[in-house]
Amino acid sequence: MNNFRVLLIGAFFGVVLIKSEVVSWFRIQKMFRFEEAHMYLIICSAIAVGALSVFLIKKLQLQTVSGGKIQITAKVFQKGTIIGGILFGLGWAITGACPGPIYAQIGSGEALALLTFVGALLGAYLYAYLRPRLPH
Repeated sequence: MNNFRVLLIGAFFGVVLIKSEVVSWFRIQKMFRFEEAHMYLIICSAIAVGALSVFLIKKLQLQTVSGGKIQITAKVFQKGTIIGGILFGLGWAITGACPGPIYAQIGSGEALALLTFVGALLGAYLYAYLRPRLPH
């Protein structure tokens, strides 16, 4: 039953991404060209929702879907974060998708999103392979 709830939440999230045009390559291109504020407003609202969610998780001591404790740990800033952020931004600008919306693009019938998905998988495996030699 928990998996079904998670599936429903994921499907709802995918519909929200599509309807808000977050998965639109043209919207993302306009964001990176500073031609419209649509994506920046969505990102700012996501930051606000995320901050409120973390606050409520901590305040109400909420649990995971399976009943486990949610642990939020602080992350130490590292120079690898800057390098990774630049690579992430370049990939986002080229493909029009960050990891979450790839699934929404595939689900909405965008065939080229399959290439983005394969690229994301290859990038994840490449990172895992190179991780011992990368700045952390």
